[in-house]
Amino acid sequence: MVFPLSFVDFKSYSLRLGVLALPILITQFCQAALGVVDAIMAGQVSALDLAAVAVGSGIWLPLFLLATGILIATTPLIGEAIGQKQLDKVPHITQQSLWTAAVIGILGFIIVNLAPNVLALMGVPENIQPIATQYLHGVSFGFPAIAVYAVLRSYCEALGRPEPVTVISIIGLLADIPLNYIFIHGLFGMPEMGGAGCGVATAIVLWINVLLLAAYTSFTKRHQFASTRFFYAFASPNRAQIKKLLKLGIPIGVSIFFEASLFSLGALVISPLGELATASHQVALSVTSQLFMIPISVAMALTIMVSNHFGEKNLMALRQVQATGLIWTVLIAMACMIGVWLFRPQLAAAFTDNPVVRAQAMHLLIFALAYQLFDGWQVNVAGILRGMQDTTIPMWVTLFCYWIVALPLGIYLVRFTDIGAQGFWMALITGLFLSSILLTIRLCYQQKRLLAMWS
Repeated sequence: MVFPLSFVDFKSYSLRLGVLALPILITQFCQAALGVVDAIMAGQVSALDLAAVAVGSGIWLPLFLLATGILIATTPLIGEAIGQKQLDKVPHITQQSLWTAAVIGILGFIIVNLAPNVLALMGVPENIQPIATQYLHGVSFGFPAIAVYAVLRSYCEALGRPEPVTVISIIGLLADIPLNYIFIHGLFGMPEMGGAGCGVATAIVLWINVLLLAAYTSFTKRHQFASTRFFYAFASPNRAQIKKLLKLGIPIGVSIFFEASLFSLGALVISPLGELATASHQVALSVTSQLFMIPISVAMALTIMVSNHFGEKNLMALRQVQATGLIWTVLIAMACMIGVWLFRPQLAAAFTDNPVVRAQAMHLLIFALAYQLFDGWQVNVAGILRGMQDTTIPMWVTLFCYWIVALPLGIYLVRFTDIGAQGFWMALITGLFLSSILLTIRLCYQQKRLLAMWS
């Protein structure tokens, strides 16, 4: 059975999608820009500092995304409650997510602090290890803030009010630049830490963000927040609700971890080729990471919209939202591909003055073109499946595509052939292509299953 998508429906759903996705996009850009700012400012110190920050980010960012991925399960749970017209459930869901966030935040702090012990085992050159270690120790203090912020953000966005998160993210980004400068160069009595100072600055920004968002959600008089206030009459941990969150969230977090770690581990895989190859990879990855914020923002908005219709058990609306989102996915991917091709020299030059790094980065950006469509498609299909609370099978799909296929292929091409850093990018394309196919098959299956259940 096919539900046609008329132009009127497409226009209506596109407007709703845009209203949700645009603030989320700005938020995503700001969060991703923290890493870009780190790369730019560390690169201005030296190629060694840039390479060390790249390695440190390659370890801590997948852990960050694993934690936030688990906790953004709050979004479809709240979205389902809203679709069922049960707003009284929202405070309880949020409270239990915050209890979970407290535990995850502490565990993350411990793991990131222990992470430098594996740098030598991963083959990271000795001259890179000290700076990367100092960076990781600094950024680890922001991990508890990350976890709590993920829940508060999910709460706001699921209520259809992503704007406060956007404003606070902009404030955090603006604060990151002077804080980086202070700790890199040792101003106002602070130690001169070089590129490693970016880790301390990032941790401070993360705490600024969570404190501002907590204050806003506590005191704003907007109806959506006032009617679902959760800081009052805070319930004790509820095993059933936390279990429901983790059952949905752990596969989301692990899926995001598999994908993010594939990208982030590129710096580690490429590092034996030297600091210039690692730095050029980081430049190309920083560019594509910013572009990735567009489809992932659409995916987050799709999760919210799909979860509402999933709660209503409205299959026609759910299918129409999916079609609208995937049409925009293709259009956005094509625009990104054209933009990268036209502005490769300017994009590379924004990150480094080193002519060798710039030339290598421009070459790698050619490979980045090839996976724009596959990456955008798979992340949006995954977002739709999350809205339908289907996360376990997608987790196994990402494990297979990224860690069983792409990562070993990338290691082989980089370290056992003369292809160089571009071999890892060829492996990325392979993994994303395979993931987009398998997740689409899963979505078609779920649509047929829901049709049978709800008809």
